[in-house]
Amino acid sequence: MKQFERTPRILVVDDDSSFRCLVTQELARTFSEVVPAESAARALQLCDEANFDVILLDIRMPGKSGLEVLKELKVKSFESEVVMLTGHATIDTAIESLKMGAYDYVSKPCKLAELESIIHKAYEKCLLRRQNWTLRNLLDRQSSSTRFIGESHALRQVLEIVRKVAATDTTVLIQGESGVGKELVAQAVHRDSSRASEQFVVVDCTSLQEELLQSELFGHEKGAFTGALALKHGLFEVADGGTLFFDEIGELSPVLQAKLLRVVETGQFRRLGGLRDIHVNVRIIAATNRNLEQMVRDGQIREDLYYRINVITIRVPPLRERREDILALVEHFISRMPGRKHVRASEDALEILHQYSWPGNIRELQNVIERALILAEGDVIQPRDLPNNMNADQGAPLYQLEKGFPSLRDLELKYIQNLLKRFSGHRRQIATTLGISERSLYRKLREYGLDQGSDST
Repeated sequence: MKQFERTPRILVVDDDSSFRCLVTQELARTFSEVVPAESAARALQLCDEANFDVILLDIRMPGKSGLEVLKELKVKSFESEVVMLTGHATIDTAIESLKMGAYDYVSKPCKLAELESIIHKAYEKCLLRRQNWTLRNLLDRQSSSTRFIGESHALRQVLEIVRKVAATDTTVLIQGESGVGKELVAQAVHRDSSRASEQFVVVDCTSLQEELLQSELFGHEKGAFTGALALKHGLFEVADGGTLFFDEIGELSPVLQAKLLRVVETGQFRRLGGLRDIHVNVRIIAATNRNLEQMVRDGQIREDLYYRINVITIRVPPLRERREDILALVEHFISRMPGRKHVRASEDALEILHQYSWPGNIRELQNVIERALILAEGDVIQPRDLPNNMNADQGAPLYQLEKGFPSLRDLELKYIQNLLKRFSGHRRQIATTLGISERSLYRKLREYGLDQGSDST
């Protein structure tokens, strides 16, 4: 028998006093905590007062029956596993209890060894469920710190749309360049939705040929084609109840587009080689770095599919449009490197990172920081630790002198305009860069007619 850190807490519910006392006494020889209850009302009271791992519940009792108690326990979401106690006349009712969520049933009179064995198995299931819940919460807490890094206005806009969309069950199209975090946004929509406890399944539309991807999505029956030696469940079945994320949906072939459209419209599909429709309840989230509207005009994407998946669009901004998040991202990536959490980037290195155009977006920034942490000789990342192309290409300068000799006012105007672009209107960071107060910056913005549309934080 599998050993546990502690024996289960058991509640014995039966109106037959002789049976209840006998079972309680015998089980107490093996299990340290066995509590009797003579009625449904007393059992529910005890469950409100303490947590029980396994409940032995008689089906026939005066007042509330065992089935009514079981139903109330499930409604209140108690974590206990319930084993029904039944006589021969109530076998059909006991089977019905299994459909309602009971773990098992035992016919009275029963052998003590049989009862103990069922209790151990029920307790093991109870522990596994709790461990799974604990692991889910641990993973959620660990991932929560890496969900979205930054406080830029552009990022806050994305998160606000995610919050609204997650509360619905509609299809979502996520658009953005490679490396901006489109899958991260899709995960956020799933995590904050009512489907969060179900599967989040990723379909990489670029990794497989049409035939293989079709089999991956829809599965196949045994003998559907050469090599199909057994039935295979597709990703639509795996994701049933959850979310299916199509990464780079613009790469789907016309055949797969038609099949996907049918599933989106009807919730039904057939396995390869199958003759019957399979119904699934799956939320579709798609992502692309391509211009789907142009692809529709060019005949590369079905127009009806485009409008089906494009109910809600979330545009994820590139890193160059949220430069004020770079410092937070740098610190985050440094903190993830074992033994290097104390490292920081020098002001010169940060200036280069802020000036760079980031064609590879956040993914490129992560790689750059990991490389710099390896090359850095001390506790400070210097410009020499960054890739040569970054040192050579630092983006457009903050201001450019025109021909002749511009006035100081013109230079200041150009400088502030460039800072507004770099920091997406974030006045606090602009004021810090200029070495002036936010109030002084506000006066300058008003003086130059630049105060409209700038961020007030």
